[in-house]
Amino acid sequence: MNIKDIAKMAGVGVSTVSRVINNHPDVKDETREKVKRIIKESNYIPNDSARILKKNNNNNIGVLVKGVFNPFFSEMISIISNRVGEAGYTMILQQNDFNDGEDSDRLISFAKEKRLQALICLGGNFNHINEDTFKFLNIPIILTSVNTLYMDKANENQFSSIGIDNKKAARDMTEYLINRGHKNIAIMLGDKEHDGISSQRLEGYKEAMKMSSLKIEEKNILIGEYTFDGAYKETKRFLKENKDITAIFAISDTMAVGASKAALDLGLEVGKDISISGFDGMDIAKYYNPGITTVKQPNKDMATNSIDLLLALLTKKENHKHIVFGTKIIERESCTSVK
Repeated sequence: MNIKDIAKMAGVGVSTVSRVINNHPDVKDETREKVKRIIKESNYIPNDSARILKKNNNNNIGVLVKGVFNPFFSEMISIISNRVGEAGYTMILQQNDFNDGEDSDRLISFAKEKRLQALICLGGNFNHINEDTFKFLNIPIILTSVNTLYMDKANENQFSSIGIDNKKAARDMTEYLINRGHKNIAIMLGDKEHDGISSQRLEGYKEAMKMSSLKIEEKNILIGEYTFDGAYKETKRFLKENKDITAIFAISDTMAVGASKAALDLGLEVGKDISISGFDGMDIAKYYNPGITTVKQPNKDMATNSIDLLLALLTKKENHKHIVFGTKIIERESCTSVK
């Protein structure tokens, strides 16, 4: 039994259970009593050592990561960690690999349970932020590489955001393939829900296809689960059934590598028989054979700006900002022109 189980039984968010446990005032009396009753009936005992730590340590900066083993975030975490230490703070890293929609509850719960001074969130889905979402946190929050472009302007002073225009970047890559003669182009997304970044990149793909009067087929929208194995299995299944496909645009380099291996194992030559492109600009795309054409995100700049802005917000030297970095297409051998 853990705090997530209690939240599910009570029909509330994890952050609400956390507020009840820690006697925060911003919970309705009816909800508070319901949660307390479930805690008592379930014999749930909060982690006292963690609660003591958060009461005594007020020098923590949190980093909440959607996929802590995601290679794209690994380098960013290292940069952030070094700067946090140099500034005299302690970094607390927490993994967030739940795929059940909104991530704001987990962010709020993390911030309150650890009594964080500030927080950077790397990745995640924040589709329903409103003016009350972070109302009671009162700490600097940086949302990096999340779906920030479609948030309500009225909420922009509650947090900062750093990322790219995912829709434009995906449109650019799709146009790149179209300009090389590809008409039957599949896109590989990370999850079935098409939340957040997946939905923005799908929009960019569809927009480019429509602008070139190319047919968008549901069967050409693949799900690779952001993993090598998921992409490998999905590509193998798809290519066996769709031998007329000429290009696959995977929205992560990890999935592009998995897709390339699947094509190879089916006897296809990537960069000749089929074109495969990725997204992120990770080293693995450069050193895979053949090298994978990809959309390069400036992850080092994004990480540096995230921690620099966070520290400036802590010292009241800056106000919240919303920074959008540009991307560029790195051409390699995995993509070819078709007639």
